[in-house]
Amino acid sequence: MKAAVYYENGGPEVFRLEEVPAPVPQIDEILIRIHSISIEGGDLISREMLPLEAIPTIVGYQSAGTIVAMGDSVTGFSIGQRVLANSRSGSHAEYIAVEASRVWAISDQMSFEIAAAVPVIFFTAHECLFTFGRLQAGQTVLIHGGSGALGLAAIQIAKKAGARIITTGSDDDKLERLRAFGADYQVNYRKDDFVEEVMKITNGRGVDLVLDSVGGSNLARSIQSVRFRGIVTFVGGTGRDQTPLDPYLLWPKNVSLSGVFIPMTIEFERQRLHDVVSAYLQDIAESKYQVVLDKTFSLNEVTEAHQYILDKKAFGRVIMQP
Repeated sequence: MKAAVYYENGGPEVFRLEEVPAPVPQIDEILIRIHSISIEGGDLISREMLPLEAIPTIVGYQSAGTIVAMGDSVTGFSIGQRVLANSRSGSHAEYIAVEASRVWAISDQMSFEIAAAVPVIFFTAHECLFTFGRLQAGQTVLIHGGSGALGLAAIQIAKKAGARIITTGSDDDKLERLRAFGADYQVNYRKDDFVEEVMKITNGRGVDLVLDSVGGSNLARSIQSVRFRGIVTFVGGTGRDQTPLDPYLLWPKNVSLSGVFIPMTIEFERQRLHDVVSAYLQDIAESKYQVVLDKTFSLNEVTEAHQYILDKKAFGRVIMQP
């Protein structure tokens, strides 16, 4: 099969398009012919800095396609069925073998492109806002990176929950577009100090909750943005800033900080993940939420696709097709 592989960490230029052996499904696995690949933030981080799982490595953990084979112990699925999969790696390819417990059936009415983009962003937003953030109607939430796929999902979910939403970004046009998805206030962090703007909007009180996907020094500023006993959920390092956090920043206002790392949730609470994602798939099918897709690349264009995301050109999720 054709796959985008790399032999060392680095920028998008490390990718090579090669023919590699197609995976063979184990007893509890499903072999999927991939139609759409959702490029996740974690895919970029893995390529840049995480230890290689194999030589070469095929990165990627979110895809959708059709079942072509199944292990002997797999039940509840059928050959030819349309599905989406969350894998540990391997989605940047034509085929992938995934444990059945990490696979969801999708309806004929839902496109592969939409389906591939759902689990990670909607489950992550749900975890940050409700499981750890304990968001309630009438509260104010600060969502960083509003024009990214996670930000767009979180804005919609928080708005439906009755929250008032402040979001940040670096592009005025993209920030303006976020109004249609439920953002009440937009702050361009390149022009304005978001902590000062939050305090103006909240009359000096601070927000109830922050969803921080940036990390580094931005996380410290997020802590300064919350109210007394406010909550900060930290879910990623898109800023690539590894400035260590001083825990004493939490003391003055009794702030709670939660780290949200979805791969471990998948390992320890897989059934809950499956149930939550299934509910969001149904909501999306009923048009309660919108999955925002920005641009589709071919797998041959994997270097360009990853660079496009790094250059912060996307509004929503970027998709590849083998």
